[in-house]
Amino acid sequence: MRSADESDFGVTWLMSMFHEDWSHHGPTAADAVGYHLWDELDPESVLAVRRDARLLLCLPSETIEALWLAGTAVGPSFFSGGRTGVTSGTRWMETLTDLCDAWLTRRAQAAVPAAVPAAVPGEWDGVELADAVLAEIGEDRVVPEGVGRALAECVRHCTPDLAFRLLLRAMAQLGTASGTPSGAALSPENYERLAALGSALHYGEFVVSEVRHLVK
Repeated sequence: MRSADESDFGVTWLMSMFHEDWSHHGPTAADAVGYHLWDELDPESVLAVRRDARLLLCLPSETIEALWLAGTAVGPSFFSGGRTGVTSGTRWMETLTDLCDAWLTRRAQAAVPAAVPAAVPGEWDGVELADAVLAEIGEDRVVPEGVGRALAECVRHCTPDLAFRLLLRAMAQLGTASGTPSGAALSPENYERLAALGSALHYGEFVVSEVRHLVK
């Protein structure tokens, strides 16, 4: 099981916390992440964030930035330093990794079991689904073209699983932030393909359903 409540997980779960009011949880972006990585969180949830962040470090900094901005409501100034304290996509993923490592170290020092990485089945990466995920990215008319190129890079250099979750996150964010642009809705057939990919990737009930509101 990827998450105890069958909802999103990893970096894409964390991205959903970065809405317009994210700064209510901390003066800097790292502080806000620390708030969400609370002490009683399931270690598997922290490990999932760490794993995604490490995968994203395979991408150029500007590609990471495009993906983060597409799936959050933080605005383009997020990577300009200032109150966020974030200066680049690469540094941000390194920061997330460090925050997860610090959480896992505290957990181990507290002698709480299950703070070790669990084996991740290879099929959860969706390597065999790379062409199908690339096809969905190519057919997508919801996210901007530049984000689509960044997602395709993520398929090729990270994992199809992570790229697919980032696609869903960007779709969900677009629909929440500004409504559905003309011609950017999902058809029932589109949604059925997304749901089938989610099932093949062993997602819980509430991952793909985050974009159901885009179906027209």
